[in-house]
Amino acid sequence: MGCAVHSTCRARAWETSAAAVLAFIFSCVAHAAELDGVRQLVVAIAPSWDAFEGSAQRFERAGGEWKAVGKPWTVLYGKRGLAWGSGVHGQEEKGLRKVENDGRSPAGVFRIGTIYTYDRALPEGSDYPFHTVTAADAWIDDVNHPQYNRHVIVDLKNPPAWYAKQRMRPGDFAYRWLVEVRHNSDPPLPGFGSAIFLHLRRAPHKGSVGCTVMAEPDLVALMRWLRADAKPHFVLLPREEYAAKWKAWNLPPPQK
Repeated sequence: MGCAVHSTCRARAWETSAAAVLAFIFSCVAHAAELDGVRQLVVAIAPSWDAFEGSAQRFERAGGEWKAVGKPWTVLYGKRGLAWGSGVHGQEEKGLRKVENDGRSPAGVFRIGTIYTYDRALPEGSDYPFHTVTAADAWIDDVNHPQYNRHVIVDLKNPPAWYAKQRMRPGDFAYRWLVEVRHNSDPPLPGFGSAIFLHLRRAPHKGSVGCTVMAEPDLVALMRWLRADAKPHFVLLPREEYAAKWKAWNLPPPQK
């Protein structure tokens, strides 16, 4: 009787162990598959969760291997550092979560969306989907609005009551180009952060309210490099998290 019980226990333990191993394998395969077809990555690294300054590097993938493109450049994050965001990776992690008005940039892996600009064209040499912002454009950061974290074009002849507070700001030099980082976008969840972009910095050592910002030459070089058919993604992680996750998430090896 005892042997039968022990055999059953051993069988159940083996089944549990096998299930755990299979779950781990399927998880790794799923993580890798999520970047299938992605040939451009912008990888930004912060020294720690609370740091607001770090560096970014472009990568291209050919033949299954990631190759660095150009040199790293300085970027700035939210003035209070980073918190886990919601994108391709990040939302499944334990720890501090990105929320509206927390002054933190979302950490994880995200698709790069449309470029929004106040110009009629992107810098010469660019070839990427863009939208020219006019007085009719708004981006909703009101957590109670049904179109939270959405780009909306209004009818200026009959603008909604919320338009004045939600419209995109023309004439602000820092927002001349806004490279969309698709955090909390598919679908947006109210209160978990909105309007996340790569854009121009306001000063060399001034953190943002949640975006990743940089000097103009670096942003222009990035826009000229981006190609929609390469399915570009943006990665932002503290250094220790990147070292722990790059293999499972199919990212480039940590740079020395």
